[in-house]
Formats: sequence, C-alpha cells, structure tokens
Amino acid sequence: MKHFTPENLHNCHLGLLLGRAALLKDRIIDTHMEPHGITAAQFKVLIIMAQFGVDTPAQLCAHLSLDSGSMTRMLDRLEQKDLLARKRSEQDRRQVQLVLTPEGQSLADMLPHIGAQALNQLAGALEPGELKTLEHILKKILIAAGDPITLQRVGNS
Repeated sequence: MKHFTPENLHNCHLGLLLGRAALLKDRIIDTHMEPHGITAAQFKVLIIMAQFGVDTPAQLCAHLSLDSGSMTRMLDRLEQKDLLARKRSEQDRRQVQLVLTPEGQSLADMLPHIGAQALNQLAGALEPGELKTLEHILKKILIAAGDPITLQRVGNS
C-alpha cells in the first residue's frame, strides 16, 4: 500500500520519528551503561551474544547491520576491556568464535535488568496496549520489508 507521494512527503515524520526514537534509546542505554564502562553499541553486542547465543563476528554484523571493519573495532574494544575473547573454531579453524570472559559473563548477566530499566524509561509514557500496538506495527513493517533478523527472532507471533 502506497501512503506517500513526493507531494505529501514533507508532511511525513515517520523516518524522523523512527530515527529519533532509536537515538534516544541509545542515549538512555549509554547513561545506564556508563557506570559499567561500556557504550550502548557495546551493550548490544554483549546482550546479543548472551541472549541469542551469537558467537561469530559475521552473525553480529548481521544482527547489528555493521560492516566487518566496524565490528572488528568494536570487538577489539570489548577484548581490551576483558569482556570477550576471540578463539579459533574447532570445527573450522578459518572461523573465529567469540566467547564471553568471566567478567563479560558477569556483566551480561546484569544486562537484562539494565535493559529493562532503559526501555521502561524510553516507553514509560505508553499504556500497555499502546506498547503492544507499537511493537506489532514495528514488527509488521520489518517483516513486510523482509528483515531477516526480525523474521528469525520474532517471526509472525
């Protein structure tokens, strides 16, 4: 269904609002993660590894829509902070596997609590039904666009 034309695009704020909401979410996560010495971007890497069992740089690139160079720099920083380690896959020595260090696992165990606080701060103005509707609409947009991560992680539920 076509909702937009060149003539009415100046009245559309959808792209702006989606982008601003994503930026605000990251700023809130940054604030919550500052005492732990990591950024929102690093939070995302750690929580994806911990919650979804993602253990390769390529899988993380797909989840976060990052190029391999950006991911390498991100993993370097997390490795310097002793939160993760790289090791060669035993099945395929050409592939690198990522593992959380004990310190990384300890932090990862706290991330669902920290993430819940951050999302409550972000979505606190919404009623429960509004939040459910917002999630439904965003999921519908992403699935219709063929987003592989949304299809894989949340599907049509």
